Amino acid sequence: MNLFNGLNISASGLTANRLRMDVVSSNIANANTNRAKIVDGEWVPYRRKSVDLTQSGVSPFQQQLHSAMGKSSVSGVSVSSIKEDRAPFIQTYDPAHPDANEEGYVFSPNVDPVKEMVDLMSATRSYEANVTALNASKSMFMKALEIGK
Repeated sequence: MNLFNGLNISASGLTANRLRMDVVSSNIANANTNRAKIVDGEWVPYRRKSVDLTQSGVSPFQQQLHSAMGKSSVSGVSVSSIKEDRAPFIQTYDPAHPDANEEGYVFSPNVDPVKEMVDLMSATRSYEANVTALNASKSMFMKALEIGK
């Protein structure tokens, strides 16, 4: 195992969780955006986005090969995609609203602020855990350098 693998793994986790926090922040900021983009000539509400994470740098074949050889296949995490949530928009009856359709319903984004706050807390905790692991690695390197004096 390379000396800097732990630092690289923590760095990939920091990057991925920062992106998760950015996407969640965007979802919260657009929770009331009824006119996000034009599709087929009509305005549609904002769609909630989510981040998919995957193990980076190691294919499933490499992972099996490394485990058979007794090697570590730890490599970190990366963002595989940012997807739009295909859940239906929230409908409310308000015929006086300027965005109401012919039946009087207004379509709002499919963003649940409570769920977004839970996702934000999860991303924040993961970020903090990676910072702690990075600092522990740095501390071990410093102690190893002190031993060498």
